[in-house]
Amino acid sequence: MDKSVMDLHPGIIVGFAVVILVMLLLDLGIFNKKAHEVSSKEATIWTIVWISLSMIFSGVVYWVFNNDVGGHAVAIEKFSQYQAAYWIEKALSIDNLFVFILVFGFFKVPKQLHHKVLFWGIIGALIFRAIFIFAGVGIINLTYLPEFNLFGSPVRINIVMTLFGVFLFYAGIKSWGGHNDEEAEKDFSDSAGAKLVKKFWKISDTYDGDRFFTIKNGVKMATPLLVVVAVIEFTDVLFAVDSIPAIFAISDDPFILYTSNIFAILGLRSLYFLLSNFIYMFSKLPYGLAIILSFIGVKMLISPWVHIPSPVSLGIVGGILVISVIASIMFPNEKTN
Repeated sequence: MDKSVMDLHPGIIVGFAVVILVMLLLDLGIFNKKAHEVSSKEATIWTIVWISLSMIFSGVVYWVFNNDVGGHAVAIEKFSQYQAAYWIEKALSIDNLFVFILVFGFFKVPKQLHHKVLFWGIIGALIFRAIFIFAGVGIINLTYLPEFNLFGSPVRINIVMTLFGVFLFYAGIKSWGGHNDEEAEKDFSDSAGAKLVKKFWKISDTYDGDRFFTIKNGVKMATPLLVVVAVIEFTDVLFAVDSIPAIFAISDDPFILYTSNIFAILGLRSLYFLLSNFIYMFSKLPYGLAIILSFIGVKMLISPWVHIPSPVSLGIVGGILVISVIASIMFPNEKTN
């Protein structure tokens, strides 16, 4: 494993944690203390804030490695790893927006409550992503086969990375074209998250403001809002099955993977409000995401023989995203109600 940011400046861990905590407190405790419908202007501001913070942090990563390791090449590599992991997670997370829209529509969640649901969904993502990333890196480091010669060249194959590569390549092919009508008609009240809540509490028939629990006829009951949060949490875990293995192809530094992942996830909430009314304008994006997944799968499979540098991966992923967006604008689908 390459030297991590944590090995060089442990204080950066504390700084990162403080920034995230302060931003979350400002978000929920001050700017969104009262439930309200998030406007496009507010969503745009928060989207710019989160993307700016993530880009600033990538600059910190570059500065640390450029000064403490003493090599511009190493700093560029780490900077590119962060950027590639961030934009891969951001791109794959955008696919979540489609499902979020379906979930909110299915449960008829009032628009002023969307922010609270997504906020608590983000809190869950912070925890689960940490578990997946740090455990994943540990498992990967333990599953290298002994080096052997293949076709006259020494190779060292990782079992987990190979399985991830096959899975991502298959996932990319399977997801070609995006979501189908069957998914759009899915009964989310029968999903794992909804079943879990129903197992412990009775569910009220109506919302009670932004409360997760209410009292009906002297009985404490969960509101549908708690069910929606649980569904969103489980949906994020399912999407992480694609996105987390994908970023393992970029770097084995858990701090770079986690910070880039969290910045991408934190910005997803504001991006939802910004794009929810215009998601039809990005109709070709699912095709681009499918190509990205397949590319990352191939990168994992050939890594014992061919190393694709992080700057090259970043350029390929960025190029695919740009082409997908341009194609969506040039050949838009008609907006459907």
